[in-house]
Amino acid sequence: MIFMAIKAWRRWLAVILALISAIALSSCNPDQFKTKAAQVPQFVFVTPSSPATFNYPLNQSLFSIFGYIYDGLITQNGITAAVEPALAESWEISADKKRIVFTLKDNLKWSDGQPLTVDDVLFTYQDIYLNPKIPTDIKDILRIGNSRAFPTIKKLDQRRIEFIIPEPFAPFLRFVGGLPILPAHALRESVYSTGSDGNPKFISTWGTDTDPKAIIGNSAYRIESYIPSERVILRRNPYYWRKDAQGNPQPYIERIVLQIIESTDNQLINFRSGQLDSLDLPPEGFPLLKREEKRGRFKIYNGGPDPSTLFVNFNLNKARNSKDQPVVDPIKSRWFNTLAFRQAVAYAIDRNTMKTNIFRGLGDIQNSPVQPQSPYYLSPEKGLKVYNYNPEKAKQLLLNAGFKYNPQGKLLDAEGNQVRFTMLVKAEEKSRVDMAILIKQNLSQIGIQADLQVLNFNSILDKLENRSWECYVGGFGGGGVDPHSGANIWSSQGRLHQFNQGPQPGSPPIKGWEVSDWEQEIDRLFIEGARELDETKRKAIYAQFQQIVQEQLPLIYLPNKLSFEAVRDRVQGVKYSTLGGAFWNLYELKVSEK
Repeated sequence: MIFMAIKAWRRWLAVILALISAIALSSCNPDQFKTKAAQVPQFVFVTPSSPATFNYPLNQSLFSIFGYIYDGLITQNGITAAVEPALAESWEISADKKRIVFTLKDNLKWSDGQPLTVDDVLFTYQDIYLNPKIPTDIKDILRIGNSRAFPTIKKLDQRRIEFIIPEPFAPFLRFVGGLPILPAHALRESVYSTGSDGNPKFISTWGTDTDPKAIIGNSAYRIESYIPSERVILRRNPYYWRKDAQGNPQPYIERIVLQIIESTDNQLINFRSGQLDSLDLPPEGFPLLKREEKRGRFKIYNGGPDPSTLFVNFNLNKARNSKDQPVVDPIKSRWFNTLAFRQAVAYAIDRNTMKTNIFRGLGDIQNSPVQPQSPYYLSPEKGLKVYNYNPEKAKQLLLNAGFKYNPQGKLLDAEGNQVRFTMLVKAEEKSRVDMAILIKQNLSQIGIQADLQVLNFNSILDKLENRSWECYVGGFGGGGVDPHSGANIWSSQGRLHQFNQGPQPGSPPIKGWEVSDWEQEIDRLFIEGARELDETKRKAIYAQFQQIVQEQLPLIYLPNKLSFEAVRDRVQGVKYSTLGGAFWNLYELKVSEK
């Protein structure tokens, strides 16, 4: 998540509407805002949702622009996953693996032309990421070992900065070194001044109501303009540090347009009419666009199983909110926290039918929180537990756990309460809505009533953050080959530990939060896996983690689509991979004239 440039999120093909208004189409047409003066090399992406914020440390949305405007000290090669220099030209690791020294490239600059120095690096880590008054998920990545201690950071000279960690930490370079560096000259005052609520003004700084040109970055692009629900336009950063072998400045593409199009119908229509330069193609749309590949002058890349994960899960939180009210109805909480109930739901879901009907067979059955491309992946053949469709087994598990059926076939708990709950799903992805509909149908076959609630993604984020949800059909983006990329999900203290979200800095307090034994064991395994440098032993540690997840089912995994990306022929230099997608090397891509 940290290293891959944020690309337009996964879209799915909807049923093509027979009639689409010409007015509706023109509102999404990039030609409508071009002028003769603006005819520059540009690339048009699509995203289904507006950005939630322009403040990187506070962002929790999948739909953002940060991969375009920020770099870290190091980056990751989108083909090999190798760690490579970015803002740092080199680094040294001590023999005991507890001291890492980065040397910055010379003459780095911010997108406003100001010098980027070691002081910015120190400010980013020490004053923002590690600031106890700033609520950010980044802290989960920076905690090390049993003590969950943070690294200590010291400026050595004008180009070198030192990190001291309490114990060897295998993921340090890949995750800690890759965090975006932020501008001290633009943000320091907001960090050290407080608002009327007593919190740092930084928390309300750089929202989406900020003048986009005031947002300062250090990567290939800077924000030129933003029209909510319509588009974000990014312009080439003239101070970007990358140059090609001949010394020419990169990137080559002058402008990036992010069209905000929620409807998957309109996304497809815009791509087929030539208004978009790429489309993250769902398997169900593959046969249609494959026939048009030559005529439409685009190429479809196949990267195999998508590295993201899709799941259905329940809110396991037993806490009470600041008003002393349970965050989950206690009756429903007892169901959700019954292991046999979660396992019954897993057996009740017909994932093969999902794969066949929703992904047209062009998908893969997901069983693990670790992607199959990872060397740490534990396959079913090597002992990972799976839940093949078996509604009769699901019913028996429920009966054995004290549930019962009334004469109408509805499931009741031991006290006679009907088993009924609300299932959230985001509106922007039709295939995910289709999955939720099938889950609802599957659960009805074992007497469970799931009431579907389809909301836009930002509304769902609010519910997740407030813990005001019962069941959720969700997903997480691919985080790379190392399982530690999911630390903020799997750590019981993590800000993305959604299924049992603990107290968080800057959020209203909760009471009575409980961490289960198996969550504590996952905490231990992640600490052990991060400090272990022997790869064979690391694989064994993360195999235990995967077995616990599949036994306890905090997330019940759903099928994943194969990864297809349609890209216009006029885009030159694409090096597609499932790990990095089509645009991980955006800085060296070129576009030819239409």
